[in-house]
Amino acid sequence: MGEWQYIRTEVADRIAVLTIDHPPVNSFNRQVVTELDQAIDQLLADDEVKAIVITGGGTNAFVAGADIPEIKGLLEKPAGGFAAAREFIERGQGLFLKIERAPKPIIAAINGFCLGGGLELAMACHVRICSDRARLGQPEINLGIIPGWGGTQRLSRNVGKGKAIEMILTADMITAQDAYRLNLVNKVVPAGAVLKEARDLARKIVSKSKFPIAAALRAIDEGLQLPIEQGLKVEAEQFVGLANTEDIREGVGAFLEKRQPQFKDK
Repeated sequence: MGEWQYIRTEVADRIAVLTIDHPPVNSFNRQVVTELDQAIDQLLADDEVKAIVITGGGTNAFVAGADIPEIKGLLEKPAGGFAAAREFIERGQGLFLKIERAPKPIIAAINGFCLGGGLELAMACHVRICSDRARLGQPEINLGIIPGWGGTQRLSRNVGKGKAIEMILTADMITAQDAYRLNLVNKVVPAGAVLKEARDLARKIVSKSKFPIAAALRAIDEGLQLPIEQGLKVEAEQFVGLANTEDIREGVGAFLEKRQPQFKDK
């Protein structure tokens, strides 16, 4: 794996754990974003990795937003503030789209404060496991800005338009329990169990064939952007594309023979 200043990766049992380690609150700056982008590319290209868990270093925060002094510096660049701000926003949006559209499941293990860009990262992940002590929110409006890495779009898709407007315009944080009730996170677990729960979920997923995993992720992601008739066509295309794999024959055969399938990702 690559050597980075703020990103650590460990791979075991075909599961990669990617840790954002930028004390004290794992905030995003340009270097963190660059390293996260490189690490995601590397893990997606690694055939030995079937699932990725993203978490924050330490116990205080998953990611508690952006590096505010750096944002201030970007906006104050003489005659270049607009261009610098646009480049910063587009880099983050592109990275989170890559995560959202990844053919491998990416699980957010939210171990603490999950604010601003941190919540935007978590929402780009396919599944979110949350500490019962975590607090989540989009506080950007307190700085005179708005969420720029997908917060206005993904939050409304997750919790509904009205609640998203409330959260963004008030900048109020919500509890992990409230996030669960709003379907913003999949599961809430005790603080010390977040990474284990995320790994256990990843372990269950990687026992399946990689082909239907990727097909299901693509069908769901693309279908949500389309009318139901077009979404069904995407689903059909993904289903048919699995017909010639060895794993589909193994899965059907194992079911008929009343045994556990032994998928080989072929």
